[in-house]
Amino acid sequence: MTSTEMLTEAPTRQERISRLRESARRIRHNALLMGEVQGQGYIGQALGVADILAVAYCDQLRFRPEDPEWAGRDRFLLSIGHYAIALYAALAEAGTIPVSELETYGSDESRLPMSGMASYTPGMEISGGSLGHGLTVAAGMALGLRRLGSESRIFNLLSDGELDEGSTWEAALECSNHELDNVTAIVDVNALQADGPTATVLRTEPVTDKWRAFGWHAIRVDGNDIGALVDAFDAAASHRGAPSVIVCDTRIGRGVPLLEDREKAHFMRVEEHEWQIARTQLEEGFTR
Repeated sequence: MTSTEMLTEAPTRQERISRLRESARRIRHNALLMGEVQGQGYIGQALGVADILAVAYCDQLRFRPEDPEWAGRDRFLLSIGHYAIALYAALAEAGTIPVSELETYGSDESRLPMSGMASYTPGMEISGGSLGHGLTVAAGMALGLRRLGSESRIFNLLSDGELDEGSTWEAALECSNHELDNVTAIVDVNALQADGPTATVLRTEPVTDKWRAFGWHAIRVDGNDIGALVDAFDAAASHRGAPSVIVCDTRIGRGVPLLEDREKAHFMRVEEHEWQIARTQLEEGFTR
């Protein structure tokens, strides 16, 4: 740390929130650009978790954009592989991949496939696909890093649909059993799965109580409220003796009213003329 850096005052909470709000807007903008390349996809989820990713990548995680394999980095595990469009937008905002590369999303020879692949994309820690594997990997990584004496933290973004998987709860028990306070799970509760509303596919509520019963430090917040997210991530970072989970209630399509109200929102088809409408609505909402 340089002497100049030592003299620089830490940003206030409001300054953090203002900066992160702008980052979340750019993440949404980048997601819309990628969505337009394919004309369809999981754009609703990307818009819904943009605030979470902004706080994670632009406020919480330790990493080096120019060196994605840096041993001292925090690990962000995306176990919901179809959310890759959201993570690419965040990695571009973080400087790990160039913004210009987003135009190749889902194309042949691209490093940005439609489902996350660790072997393709810098900053993508694990490959996605079948749900329910992320937290099991997080538990193993956290144990290994702790035994190495590393201070790195593990974050796992998973969906409420992944709570249908028994492997998720086995991993939750393992993290609690080993008191892995270097693990923070982030659950995107958008209340929708491929087969319909989460509550009608397999009811998971009261989900926060369940995590607490499994020995986790559990916090539930509005996942589209950046101030609430900042406070929740700060609380998770300071908690010791148990893993933490931030349960985030989000809205699919958040920030773009045109897409918030889509009836079939899990995998969206967006008409060619609607992309500019979506971008305009995003910018108008940000400037209000």
